[in-house]
Amino acid sequence: MTDRVLLVDDDEEHCLALRATLRSLGHDVAYSTSPQEALERVGRETFSAVLTDLAMAKMDGLELCTRVLGARPDVPVIVVTGYGSMNVAIRAMQAGAYDFLEKPIDPELLEHAVSRAVAHHRLQAEVKQLREEALGRAALDNMVGESPAMERVRDLVARLGGSDISVIIEGETGTGKELVARALHAAGPRRSGPFVAINCGAVPVNLLESELFGHVRGAFTGANAPHAGLLLKASGGTLLLDEIGDMPLEMQTKLLRAIQERTVRPVGSTEEISFDARILTATHRDLRAEIAAKRFREDLYYRICVVKLPVPPLRARAGDVLRLAMHFLRRFADRSNRGEMVLSPQVAAKLVAYDWPGNVRELENCMEQAVALARLDCLSTEDLPENVNAYHGAPFSLSPGQPDEILTLEEVDRRYIDRALVLLDGNKTRVADLLGLDRRTLYRRLEKYEAEAAGGTSDGERGNGSDRPN
Repeated sequence: MTDRVLLVDDDEEHCLALRATLRSLGHDVAYSTSPQEALERVGRETFSAVLTDLAMAKMDGLELCTRVLGARPDVPVIVVTGYGSMNVAIRAMQAGAYDFLEKPIDPELLEHAVSRAVAHHRLQAEVKQLREEALGRAALDNMVGESPAMERVRDLVARLGGSDISVIIEGETGTGKELVARALHAAGPRRSGPFVAINCGAVPVNLLESELFGHVRGAFTGANAPHAGLLLKASGGTLLLDEIGDMPLEMQTKLLRAIQERTVRPVGSTEEISFDARILTATHRDLRAEIAAKRFREDLYYRICVVKLPVPPLRARAGDVLRLAMHFLRRFADRSNRGEMVLSPQVAAKLVAYDWPGNVRELENCMEQAVALARLDCLSTEDLPENVNAYHGAPFSLSPGQPDEILTLEEVDRRYIDRALVLLDGNKTRVADLLGLDRRTLYRRLEKYEAEAAGGTSDGERGNGSDRPN
């Protein structure tokens, strides 16, 4: 991208002379003889630096500098004056000027000042981009799991990262839909703006309109001060309308109009206010069925559903259960200053056997309770919630004959695959489906285990590896 410099001076001849000089030095230059017009151009165009005269009739260079930096703090401003003095230089720097030049301008000093300002702007842009990319990667990393189902979610988030389109996130309660929405925000072009979320089913109907659109003072009893709604607060960023399927039909109509017009009318006001927010929605309901039942507007559905992003339930991510459990265990152990904590084989077996109707949220609550109740640094089944501990759906033990052995997560994975192969008579396709792995991933792990065994790892260290079918 070419770096552009904006010259501002109410003397057009001076602008033209400076433009010619800077163009001869290889810069792309635009100019304006009106400070007000220059401000408007800075707001809608991209410039790497602004070079402004100090003495202008309608707005001096110091005021222009302050207002440019207020709108675009990343654009360096160089102030030029024919009344050079230390006092003017100090005032320019106090206004936020990047540099200061005196008339008549020395071309060498001009080139040095403009080149430094352009390089500074470019460096700021690169740092910002790297920071935002790091935030996007961190948001993807927060989605713990290696199952094919979660890889598909990550792939969709990454592919949608450069866009600003509306996405509807579908999934059961507790699957982590808001986490996915935050990842979409962090990976998207509005990542530097706010992320705002509201659960449409948790706010009383009579307050939902005010929460979304805002209200003016005196709009209703208790409205003692004006209130900006969430659509305005999310401007420049993202608004997540969680559980959109629970929104009353009357509010759906008003929301549809707001999305179409990109304006809101606060409760009690006649004024339309523009907003600029990306709209993400999430629901545990089948909105097509809700449309058929006349409980959801079809026109709103097509406004919010440019792309569907399904989030899998935890039972479809069997291979991720222990990874998520360890993720939460470390988090809650750190919060409680418990140091390093581990899962016993019996706890691991209970966790992978349970069907998790409450999904990831239930697993998170389970691990929080277990850390709070644990007497030792190794969790026992007594530390688990009663419904998880009493569940009798476990098909096998992870540690036969060694009930007190403490295993690493990798070893638990290894034994889990071993025993699944025994249980399913060596049918790798069925084992891959059970564990939530694709066949290539399963084969890679089996090849790794075989290589380790061939390298001299004992059966006792590996844990019943001899059971694996050929």
